[in-house]
Amino acid sequence: MSEKSGFVAGVIETVKTVVYALLIAGVFRTVFFQPFWIPSGSMKDTLLIGDFLFVNKMAYGYSYASCPSIRIPQLGVDIGADDFCGVFADADERLFGSEPEQGDIIVFRHPVTGRDFVKRLIGMPGDRVQMRDGELYINDEALDIVPDGDFVETMAQQGPMRLLPRCAGNQAVGPGADCVKEKFIETLPNGRSYSVLNIGDQQSDNTGVYSVPEDHFFFMGDNRDNSTDSRFAQAARGVGFVHRRDLIGRADRVMFSAAGRSMFAFWTWRSDRFFEKLQ
Repeated sequence: MSEKSGFVAGVIETVKTVVYALLIAGVFRTVFFQPFWIPSGSMKDTLLIGDFLFVNKMAYGYSYASCPSIRIPQLGVDIGADDFCGVFADADERLFGSEPEQGDIIVFRHPVTGRDFVKRLIGMPGDRVQMRDGELYINDEALDIVPDGDFVETMAQQGPMRLLPRCAGNQAVGPGADCVKEKFIETLPNGRSYSVLNIGDQQSDNTGVYSVPEDHFFFMGDNRDNSTDSRFAQAARGVGFVHRRDLIGRADRVMFSAAGRSMFAFWTWRSDRFFEKLQ
């Protein structure tokens, strides 16, 4: 074999290896797990900005939403699951489907924007959900909720979007100072308990009754006063009710966490959150 033909054969083998690796990664992401970075504070203190998860896509079976989304703003790449698998978008049944449980932390496709969202499942099909004076009612029964001290974080820019936290009473807190929010433990009718935060009184603390339709779910963020969720209508860029077909998977564990703009900023790593199981 000549030197030239040997070089060409080596290049072909390298290309084949890369293609096979991409195919394997694509299958892994489509069928088993999908990586997800937490971009906002709507799920504090359960999930913090900069937490990195692998979403279990096997938990609820598969729909069009199980196909991967690829978004790289710097390169102008914006490919959603409907671009890959839109032909299945109207199918109501999920392949190998199983029922989500109330209290699960779920990543789903926003019904309007198609973006991936993460919230906690609060209302099941047929449930009636309402907020009264900041307390959550399901089927006309108030959930058990007990004080659990304060959630304290530093007033500083967080994550790639450099977001600033909101503090109790929307106080103006200087850089580097403590930003405090009240924390409570809330328990659902099925016994699932988790932490929720309170910033202060606002309009979303009192709502009408949301009657969850068949094959739909009602989601809320744990950081109740800083979450765009099912309390807000889809027409206003809120989430509204989420159809079963839009579920992507369940978040079970934080794999990695970084408080800075990049995962490579090792001095901002939160090693105490590595592999932390979610409640």
